[in-house]
Amino acid sequence: MKKIEAIIREEKLDAVKKALEEKSYFGLTVSEVMGRGKQKGISLQWRAGEYRVDLLPKLKLELVVLDEDVDVAIDAIVRNARTGEAGDGKIFVLPVEHSVRVRTGDRDENAI
Repeated sequence: MKKIEAIIREEKLDAVKKALEEKSYFGLTVSEVMGRGKQKGISLQWRAGEYRVDLLPKLKLELVVLDEDVDVAIDAIVRNARTGEAGDGKIFVLPVEHSVRVRTGDRDENAI
């Protein structure tokens, strides 16, 4: 099993969620996060002049999938989160040793 952590733009959540559901990935966790990439934030103009916002609001999606499903899930996220502009996000894939469904006690593949 693998855990996919995807950092995406807030406005892309509905499209990404729908694409994952179409591929039968229903279980996910969404958290509001702040971050920046190589661009180090953005510069904005206001009455008082220019100022820099170095941490931008993003969403972090977390889902656990079987090893053989990683590429399908990543493709669905990338296709639906991409704008082509800096700040589209990142995806990280981590190994998952075990999972347990609290309600039933199901373990590992049966728990996701």
